[in-house]
Amino acid sequence: MDFDDDDDDFESDEEFERKRAEERKRVANLPITKKGNEIFETISSLVATIDSEKDKFRYQETLFEDIAIINAKIRGAEAGDLYTLRMENAVLIKVHARSIITITSGLKMMNLGYEEHLNLLREEMEEFRILFVDWVNSFDKSNDIPDDWGLFYS
Repeated sequence: MDFDDDDDDFESDEEFERKRAEERKRVANLPITKKGNEIFETISSLVATIDSEKDKFRYQETLFEDIAIINAKIRGAEAGDLYTLRMENAVLIKVHARSIITITSGLKMMNLGYEEHLNLLREEMEEFRILFVDWVNSFDKSNDIPDDWGLFYS
């Protein structure tokens, strides 16, 4: 069987790259993506106010891990259009978002970090939660294939 590089069924490299760039721009402009980026910046500012010697529970590292995973999973959910895959990413986002909220309580209890930064982060996490609920509700339940694990079906 011969393959013809000029086959019209395949898009050109330029067309493929243009579509990829459009998709990256679409995802970057989603409210939940923007809020995730804002939270990363707030965490960066907060972590700068924490004395590493007093951070016995490694809150600084965990905050960065949590927001990195959240931002990656948002992009992963947007890349995979199947409902089950999107929901799997959403569950992981929720787990890491709740971890950030829990860490703010731990930092406050241990008197680590500036209280203004902690309060701002908690406010941003509440804004993120609201965006998250709207985002998850936009997932198309009809666009799926059975995964035989029994999750996300009523």
